[in-house]
Amino acid sequence: MFRNILAILVGSLIGLSASAQTSSWPAPNKPITFINPFPPGGAVDAFGRPLAKQLSTQLNDAIVVDNRGGAGGTLGAAVAAKMAPDGYTWLLGAVHHSIAPSMYTNLSYDITKDFEPVAMIASVPHVIVVNPNKFPKNDLKSIMAEIRKYPGKYNYASTGNGTSQHLTGELFKLQNKLFITHIPYRGTGPALQDLVAGQVDMMFDTLAGAAP
Repeated sequence: MFRNILAILVGSLIGLSASAQTSSWPAPNKPITFINPFPPGGAVDAFGRPLAKQLSTQLNDAIVVDNRGGAGGTLGAAVAAKMAPDGYTWLLGAVHHSIAPSMYTNLSYDITKDFEPVAMIASVPHVIVVNPNKFPKNDLKSIMAEIRKYPGKYNYASTGNGTSQHLTGELFKLQNKLFITHIPYRGTGPALQDLVAGQVDMMFDTLAGAAP
């Protein structure tokens, strides 16, 4: 038997760990579940749902997408790791899952032992997006000058602690010697909603999540 399926890595790395007996594949006899460890509306959804639709057509069987957001994607990964290793549960992983072991000391799963990588689906660039009402000018040079002028005044949203968006924001701060407060969310969707509403000032996100 294979281990549980670590399906897709979005943003940098994605994998699928399928725990299937080879005798039952490639003809599944029950619906496959894609566990997306983030809320709807993010980059993992942007790639995972079209993939589910395409595979559903090819396999002529239903594929269910189950969003289990929280803790930088680790809650959904923990759920997937506990599922029966029969190949019917796939984790739509992301680069965050390679970061998580250094950020969370009590993970209930081992990403290298409990999952079997299957495929990389996408490599997605990161972008800075801002609420246009928060800054006098919206070009990057002016935004950075404004943040330097008022250290601590501005904040940025990410999809959660330990995610690539979080680390991108922190690297941006270090490289440019800026003070911006980090506001972690449970995923891209909720963070972008608050960005548009003006609850946060800016956000570091993947192009796939921010572009729509």
